[in-house]
Amino acid sequence: MPMEETRLCLLLQAAGIEDAALTRLLLHCGCPASLAAGGPALWLEAGLSQLQVGNLEQTLLHGSRSFDIDSQLAALAAVDAVIVPVTDARYPALLRTNHDPPPLLYARGDVALLSQPQLAMVGSRRASPAGLRAAGSLAGDAVAAGLHITSGLARGIDGAAHQGALAAGGRSIAVVATGIDRVYPAQHRRLAGDLVQAGCLVSEFPPGVPPLRHNFPRRNRIISGLALGVVVVEAALPSGSLITAGTALEQGREVFALPWSIYHAGGGGCLHLIRDGAKMVQTIHDVLEELGPMYSLQRELLPPLHGQGVEAGLSARQQRVLQLVGYERVTVDELSRQGALPVAVLLAELTFLEMQGLVSRTDGAYIRS
Repeated sequence: MPMEETRLCLLLQAAGIEDAALTRLLLHCGCPASLAAGGPALWLEAGLSQLQVGNLEQTLLHGSRSFDIDSQLAALAAVDAVIVPVTDARYPALLRTNHDPPPLLYARGDVALLSQPQLAMVGSRRASPAGLRAAGSLAGDAVAAGLHITSGLARGIDGAAHQGALAAGGRSIAVVATGIDRVYPAQHRRLAGDLVQAGCLVSEFPPGVPPLRHNFPRRNRIISGLALGVVVVEAALPSGSLITAGTALEQGREVFALPWSIYHAGGGGCLHLIRDGAKMVQTIHDVLEELGPMYSLQRELLPPLHGQGVEAGLSARQQRVLQLVGYERVTVDELSRQGALPVAVLLAELTFLEMQGLVSRTDGAYIRS
């Protein structure tokens, strides 16, 4: 993004317009530059009040006394961060479909990763050793199935999920509740650096914002909004992870939870979710079986990669599975018999092929796209 557009985005953030109104304004105008050029008449047409129009005009002309734009630009440059407006092609389309998408995202690392298929994993900051082990293992298995792992960089389950994804050679996205130039908790500074190199850090808050308590529940809607589904690995009652599960349900995402013992106090939140209809998870295949419809939605929002280039990049086993799937519907059991492959292995490979737009799933069976 050119420096002038970055400056313009920061000025929009400083104008004191609530996020929902700023998102509507950007979508109405088409981009930040068109917004600035449109002037008060266009802003009123987009639904801003006279007071908001006056504040925006004043800020664009004269800046903001409470918001040092030059310091903000320097902070972004220091950590090599970019701003992605809701109108930008790089803005994750799945998140944009939510009723309250952030008007601006601040990101470090691979921004394109935000539009790729993700599984969110959340849970207790005071996780048990078993919970940490489960988070790392599930994250690694999800990576093997072609999913990226999204979480919140917090202590406990979040950190274990990020680390499990990276240890498996995968990619991971951390949605933070601070400015993009800050790392919280400080003990995850090295992990944050690893994520910038092999994933992405993203925030809706401008540089300099400290870890304020009320911002943590707010960022949970981005964690769930980026992902196809949310796995609550370990959570007590009450729990912030249940807030993420709630936002996931509001956004039409799948919610999963691990079945802890009734004697494990740290698992009460998971049992509560399962009682209320969350899918019980014992292995990653329980997750993969439920994500077909959301894969289809994401393929509509993110143009599929068709052609020989994609097929040439498949592993030998993926190519073999693709050859088994023809242009007539075939079930997983039939594919398992034909290819002498375990059902669990087939599900993982079929999920990956579905994400690439090479096969489609209808009524529990598969067909070439």
